[in-house]
Order: sequence, then structure tokens, then C-alpha cells
Amino acid sequence: MVKRVVFAVPGSLDTPTGGYAYDRRIMAELRQLGWDVDHLDIGEGFPAPDERTRSAARSLLFAIPVGEPIVLDGLALGVLPDVAVELARQHPLVALVHHPLALESGLTTERANALRRSERAALAEVREVVVTSAATAKLVVSDYGVPANHITVARPGNDPVQPPSREPNDVPQLLSVGAVVPRKGFDILVNALGALKDIPWRLTIVGDLTRDPREAAKLKGLISQQGLTGRIETIGTVSPSLLATLLGRADLFVLASRFEGYGMAYAEALSHGLPVVGTTAGAIPDTILDGAGLLVPPDDSVALAAALRSVIVDAGRRRLLSEAALVAARTLPTWQQSASIFAATLDRLA
Repeated sequence: MVKRVVFAVPGSLDTPTGGYAYDRRIMAELRQLGWDVDHLDIGEGFPAPDERTRSAARSLLFAIPVGEPIVLDGLALGVLPDVAVELARQHPLVALVHHPLALESGLTTERANALRRSERAALAEVREVVVTSAATAKLVVSDYGVPANHITVARPGNDPVQPPSREPNDVPQLLSVGAVVPRKGFDILVNALGALKDIPWRLTIVGDLTRDPREAAKLKGLISQQGLTGRIETIGTVSPSLLATLLGRADLFVLASRFEGYGMAYAEALSHGLPVVGTTAGAIPDTILDGAGLLVPPDDSVALAAALRSVIVDAGRRRLLSEAALVAARTLPTWQQSASIFAATLDRLA
């Protein structure tokens, strides 16, 4: 019997974020496991679609043959509770929640509350919920009322990496990876580095500069305001091969996220044996085990500056953190393992 499933995802699977990378890879691995996987692009603009996009998404979803299981990405599901009610009468529904929509940074209280109500209503209609971390699973239970026995944690996988033979650079090279949006905390990072002008370092920021043009402009202005234009470079999105090269050349990975439903960039840094400086937000502590990095509270540029200084000036400490990072990386699942967990959830729908 052929196992079929439709992944309904808003926008292009090539969108350069961890969530889209997860969807793309899980779909590919499910195919390797024998699943017939269809990808349905239900439109751009989520989680704030206009009425035309919302109507088109509805039509596309109701064109799926009755009875076929649907995995609906939470970026869209959370703002389509009315569609979820009707779809659930015709299809086994699985919600794929990368992180709750209401926890995106920069939202007004009114908007966050509206998203929380909408997503809670939508999640009440699905048969199963897949999340990417234990921390997100707890949130989905406590804040969204989903029974724990309907939640599966399928963490992002990791591809095996041969860590480079790392020699310290004369000027420590810092690397940060993430779309330039408020949730990634690049403003906190730049303010922290503004307090470290007395020591040598350079930072490269890799990540989409087009997703939130206003935030990208703010970041550029803040870098200039802090007098760091010659020390911080923003290079936008890059190819996987170039990212691997940058990870191999760096001395330290840093990301000041305000929230992460998982944090694939952190995991990739560990796989390359990079010392990590990050925050305690969301699921990050689940990935950065004790000794593999330094974590500080989110939105605390003073604590972040202190942690960065302690690692930048001490090559010996970086070496110890690097060794611990490689140990932590060995605890991460492979993509094949993650897809097997996902497939088991789909099997339960039958």
C-alpha cells in the first residue's frame, strides 16, 4: 500500500530560513522511507496573508482529494482556524509547529494575543502536532491546550561533518547566522560588541536581509552608530558550501536570539566544533549542552558582552568549548532519524 501525504507550506521551499530547510529535508527523507509526498505551496505572505491569498490557500487545500493526510505548516495553520475546522472533517490533519506565531519578536500585545487565540483554535482541530523541540512541546501544552499524547518531538537532523583542523585567527573571527528580523537579536549583539572595541575581533553576519527591510536598515544604522562599520560585515544569504567554509574559518559562533523553537544555526555550529555564545531563550538550552557554550538571558547586551569578552580574549577557553561542542554534536539526531520519528506520527493517522 502506497503511503501518501501532502505537505502544505506557504511560499517557496527555497526560502532561506531554518523552518523551510526543515520542511524541505523532512519531505526528502520521507520519500527515501517510501512515502509519496506532495508539496503544496499555498501562497506567500503568511502569517499575515491578505484576503486574496487566504482565499487562494483555502481553494488549494480543499482541492486535495478527500481522505489524504495533510501536514500543514504552522506559519499558515495558525491564522487559518476556520479552514482547519472544515479540513478536519475531510482529512487527517497534522500541524507542524516550528515556533508559536505569537512569540515572534516585535509584535504588539494586541497582535500577539490575536495570534495566540487563532493558533490555539486551529490546533484544537488537528489530529497530531509535530514540534521541533521539547521546549516547544511544553509551550504547546501549557499555552495552547494541546494534549501531550498528541505531540511528537521531531528535532531537526544534522548531516555528518568532518570538523576542520582549527587554528586561531590572529584577529578572532565571529560568525552569526540568521535572518535579519527582530527575533534574532542582532541589535543586542551589535550593542554588546560596541562595548568590546578595546579588543580585536571581526563579525560576519550571514542571513536574509530582504525579509524585513526595516530591520535590516535599523541594523545598518546601529552598526554605524556604534562605530563598527569596519568590523561588522552583513553578507546576506549564502550557499551551503560558502556557509560551511565560513563555519570552518570562524573562531566563535554567536547569536542573540530572543526566542528559538529549535535553532538550527546553533546545531550546525556545534557540528563544526565552534564555541557558541547564545541566549537561554526557547529551545536553545536543549541544544547547547553544559560546557558546549555560554548562554546568557535574552535582551541582555551587558551579559552578552561579558560572555563574548571572556571567550574572545582566551584562546584556551575557546579550545575547551570547541571540544565540548563536538561532544554535544554527537548527541544530535541525523535527518534519517528525525524523518523516522515524523513517519511514525503519520503512520498513526491510519
